[in-house]
Order: sequence, then structure tokens, then C-alpha cells
Amino acid sequence: MHTGVKITAFAAALAATFGTAYGVGKGVDPVVAPAAHGGHAAAPDAGAAASVPGGLQVSEAGYTLALEPSALTAGAPGELRFAITDAHGRKVTAYEREHGKELHLILASRDLTVYRHLHPVRGADGTWSAPVELPKAGDYRAFADFTPAPPVGGKGRGKSLTLGADLAVAGAYRPAALPAPSRVAEVDGYRVELSGTPAPGRPGELTLRVTRGGTPVTDLQPYLGAYGHLVALRAGDLAYLHVHPHEGPAGPEVSFTATAPSSGAYRLFLDFRHEGKVRTAAFTVHAH
Repeated sequence: MHTGVKITAFAAALAATFGTAYGVGKGVDPVVAPAAHGGHAAAPDAGAAASVPGGLQVSEAGYTLALEPSALTAGAPGELRFAITDAHGRKVTAYEREHGKELHLILASRDLTVYRHLHPVRGADGTWSAPVELPKAGDYRAFADFTPAPPVGGKGRGKSLTLGADLAVAGAYRPAALPAPSRVAEVDGYRVELSGTPAPGRPGELTLRVTRGGTPVTDLQPYLGAYGHLVALRAGDLAYLHVHPHEGPAGPEVSFTATAPSSGAYRLFLDFRHEGKVRTAAFTVHAH
């Protein structure tokens, strides 16, 4: 799977760009500036506006996200299985590692009220699997963010990709309206405040500030190689934004630079880790 937000006090990569991160002390791996996610250019170029946003295509550059048939039911434990296949239909088994993982899997409901960032396990044959339990029935989109390794003897890195495929979850379904725009999210006693707005066709900075009980959180823990991970999805078709984290201190602010592919409503999901647990803060914003 595959533009800025600062955490100075979880937020590390659903797509916009965010802040500068430093190590949080002895015994903790240093945080480095993460590489761009699949489907997101590190910097805008002349052809960026004309390119298809990440996550809208099931196949790109000869690779396909192949979901295996699944019988997922709302409220019940299940398993999602899938593979990335190449132009010859073979399952891909070699990947570049990004943010500490070979592949990142995101699930989001079409109404953007449910979001899951999963960590699937790859079998030797190239089949990925992940346990999942989704709270509500309906239509979902699965996003695989990855960079295939170059062929043996090849040079440089492969192209980072974000592929998307539809997924149905059985059960009684009542679609929900997109949550109202908000600059503040409350989760498990934490308050996350968002500053900045993604701009269509040009990079804009987003800053997320994390506090708890009115006190700035300054000891965020690394999650996927950074102090914050942000996923941004466009309402309607669930296109990924261009999102990239900046380096930065361990809170209370985390910074990203985001480029929206168009004007409209977006749902932002920020993952951050503190005291050993990853939490997700969600926001609705309008790019204009």
C-alpha cells in the first residue's frame, strides 16, 4: 500500500504528507523519514494531476490484487486471504520493506465509518492472510500498499503501488452518512487536534497535536518507523491522497504534507502509538 503533519509531544502511513521524527531514547529504534507510499509521488510533477489516484485500480503496472473468496460476516471473527500477482498470473513473493513491512493492508467501509490497518502474514507461496472482525455489514474497499522487489539482477527499487479491490461483508446493512467535518477527535482519553487542510493539486501541510487530560503527549512511540501514520481517503470513490510523513520529535505534534487529487470531502485516519497501544483518530475535511 501505499503530503505534512507534525507530532511534537499514533500517527505514522490511509494518503497526505506529515513532520520530523527523532529517536525516543535508548533501546528504541531511531525514527527515520519514511519513504513515500505506493501510489504517491514524493513530490508533485507535471504529470501528477493527470495520473490516477492510488487505490482506484485493482491492477496497475502488471500487478493485480487478487482477493480470495471470503465469507466475512459482521461482528464475527474471519480471515481475509489475498495475493499480489504479476503479469503472468504468478504470486509475488519478493517485496521491498516499507515502514518495517513488506505490505500494508487497509480496510475501509464505503461510508468511511469503519477503518482497519491490518498486518497480514505472507505464506511461502505468496498468499497473504490476516484475521479480521468488522463491526458492521456492507461494502468495503481493501487497499494493498507495497513495492515489489526488482527482478534478480535488476537495479534500483520497484514502483510503489496502492491497489484496491471491493469486499462485501454479510449482515443487515444500513449505510451511514459521512461524519460531519471536525478538527478534533477524541479516542481513549486522548485529544487530537488537526490544523491545515489538504489542497487540490498542490502540497499543503497538516499538523496533528496529541494531548491527554490537557497535557501534551511528548513521548509518542514509533509505529511503522515514524511517530504517526496517516491514511486519507476521498469520499465517494475512496481514492488515496498523496500523504507523506515528515521527520519530527516524539510529540505533541506530528506533521505531514498532503496533496489532494481534487476538491471535495476526505476522511483522514491517523494512527499513533503511546504506552504500547496503537490508536486511531479520524477526521472529515474538505479540500478546496
